[in-house]
Amino acid sequence: MHSPRKARGRPRDWNDDPNQNTIKSLDRAMDVFDYLSQAQGKTLSALAEELDQSPATIYRILTTLQTKGLVEFDAQEQLWHIGPRAFVIGARFLRRTSLVERARPVMRRLMEDTGETANLGIEREGAVLFLSQVETHASIRAFFPPGTLSPMHASGIGKALLAQMEAERLERWLSARPLQAFTERTITDPAALRDSLHQVRARGFSLDDEERNDGMRCIAAPVFDVNREAVAGLSVSGPTSRISLRQLDSLSRPVIEAAARLTEAIGGAPPD
Repeated sequence: MHSPRKARGRPRDWNDDPNQNTIKSLDRAMDVFDYLSQAQGKTLSALAEELDQSPATIYRILTTLQTKGLVEFDAQEQLWHIGPRAFVIGARFLRRTSLVERARPVMRRLMEDTGETANLGIEREGAVLFLSQVETHASIRAFFPPGTLSPMHASGIGKALLAQMEAERLERWLSARPLQAFTERTITDPAALRDSLHQVRARGFSLDDEERNDGMRCIAAPVFDVNREAVAGLSVSGPTSRISLRQLDSLSRPVIEAAARLTEAIGGAPPD
């Protein structure tokens, strides 16, 4: 009697060299898809020029993605956009983990306690990926729809996560990219960012003080998993007229407490 065949995620004795196993045409198509997802509303000629590909190649990729609903074409404006199927696939990713589901009641309470928009984000490929948001009822509010990517050094959640990185990993992150300036307050010097992250770790919360957008502040705290590693960040964000520097103590407490509740809800624990 034969024993059942063991399920595998890859062929037996497979060489895992990405240079040999990557499907070049698919790799190129995903580059186009990723670029379009971050730069909505592009003409064919603009995409071809910015991605340094021929218009014919880009057009074949776009029409292939269009058949799957991943991109769509606005014939009147002659612009290509990300398609509705991309949202469906992204929503399936979010359902893979209980983090978003368990975060919703915590975020609703955080919004009610502070009166400001609550956000949940994780690190993805060196940036903050926003997963969920509970908006304030106030007319002026911050807006980070799920799927939005934001640079970590100019983000409250990003700095909360960077502050928890081991020194070696942080140095790799710093060496991999320049620190782009978005406002006059953006920290663009690596040494200054290290000092800022040291303060973040010591006090338990981070502050985006108009570093991404003028007139907006964000207070964030890290969420930890069962391995005591920072896997997400919770934040509140709003205009400087409502989040003043005098209110940091009163607003940071509910953010830290919310992050602690979500840490507990996912079975995590903060570092010793």
